[in-house]
Amino acid sequence: MSIETDINQKEFKTSFQKAYINLMFTNNWMLGKTKTWFKQHGITHQQYNVLRILRGAYPKCMNPGSIKEVMIDKSPDLTRLIDRLIEKGFVQRETCGSNRRKVDVIITDIGLEKLRELDPHQETIIETFKELTEEEASQLSDLLDKLRGSK
Repeated sequence: MSIETDINQKEFKTSFQKAYINLMFTNNWMLGKTKTWFKQHGITHQQYNVLRILRGAYPKCMNPGSIKEVMIDKSPDLTRLIDRLIEKGFVQRETCGSNRRKVDVIITDIGLEKLRELDPHQETIIETFKELTEEEASQLSDLLDKLRGSK
């Protein structure tokens, strides 16, 4: 199928408009594929993103500002998102060793276990990309980086 068929649109004004619509449609399509298993595991995709970020930093802590910088979906209320992860036992706050006024966040063993439960689901999503060759996947990633002006 094509984006024209998927959204029942005969043509686009420009290739740029088509790429924009296709990117937005594909993003929502991928979020839809993950929404079910996030819901089954009692977390949101933003919470999952924060847990993955903290797992990458583990065993070190991260301050909320550093977490927000690298989030995929930059939640406007990271404090509330972290509070919910604390309520679930997935993360904990710690006072910063060098500045007692600052607070850091670290993933807990329960949070690490939750990610281990979710890792197979992520692999299922990654299987979707097997429709592309390695070269095409790399090219797609490079083009998306270029679109964002990222090096």
